Amino acid sequence: MKTFALLLASVLAAPAATWYVTISGLGGEPDYEQRFKMWAEEIDTSLKKAGDTNVTTLVAPTREQVRARLQELAKSVRSDDSLVVMLIGHGTFDGVDYKFNLPGPDITGSELAALLDHVPAARQCVVNMTSSSGGSIEALRRPNRVVIAATKAGTEKNATVFARYFAESLRDPAADQDKNDAVSALEAFRFAERKVADFFESQKRLATEHALLEDTGKGEGERIPSPENGEGKLAGSFTIVRLGANADAARDPAKRPLLAKKEELEQAIDKLKYEKAAMPAQEYKKQLTALLLELARVQEALDSEPSK
Repeated sequence: MKTFALLLASVLAAPAATWYVTISGLGGEPDYEQRFKMWAEEIDTSLKKAGDTNVTTLVAPTREQVRARLQELAKSVRSDDSLVVMLIGHGTFDGVDYKFNLPGPDITGSELAALLDHVPAARQCVVNMTSSSGGSIEALRRPNRVVIAATKAGTEKNATVFARYFAESLRDPAADQDKNDAVSALEAFRFAERKVADFFESQKRLATEHALLEDTGKGEGERIPSPENGEGKLAGSFTIVRLGANADAARDPAKRPLLAKKEELEQAIDKLKYEKAAMPAQEYKKQLTALLLELARVQEALDSEPSK
């Protein structure tokens, strides 16, 4: 009982929050308008069902409305919070500037990056699911920011289906590859990328989009993030949505602080696994054992804490 009390006291500080902004852009024609809006609303529903409350969904907003929302977040988000921004729609790239198509003036990748740089959240994730989104990676990348793009370059200009499957990853338990009741940015990326490939294969069409992930702040993005190419460490520890028992705990004020501690330990374990190759075997085993023991204690406390 004493151990539980000490553990509970250690996590009673207000846990860090994750803030979400999903933006569906200009469709240009009714079919695309409907698709973009539907995928954005699916993401909104999944996040709220998982117990997340800091959720904003903007359907076909103007550039100034996007700017206003991100400027508001710059004032309210804490440094230990996380930010997830998801863009659905059409994009363009002229070889220099990427633009996200909105009613009225478009917003550029550089402008979006500058707005995000002013949001103090130390960990950020930008999921750009538009055509030509690969052209935005250079502007958006920075340390401690995951950047996912639906296309490998700005020259892949066809409308994408990546958003359809990324939205699906946030509600399908199959996306949770490690079965920890959470879908990370890396897991969502892999799920959506695989589904996109299956889509083009089933349609017997040449794939016109090839998703990339960049989370080092200096790379061009990789189709297959791995410890070998250095991509995926941050994305693997960045929870996008909770499922199952974790979603239940997120909705329970009594369990939320313990859940935050659990997720912090899981992130530390994921980070350690990426660093394994550069560590002496005994040191890796020592650190992993300590983290796993602490995780087991937190899980025990989480399971024994009565719901309120």
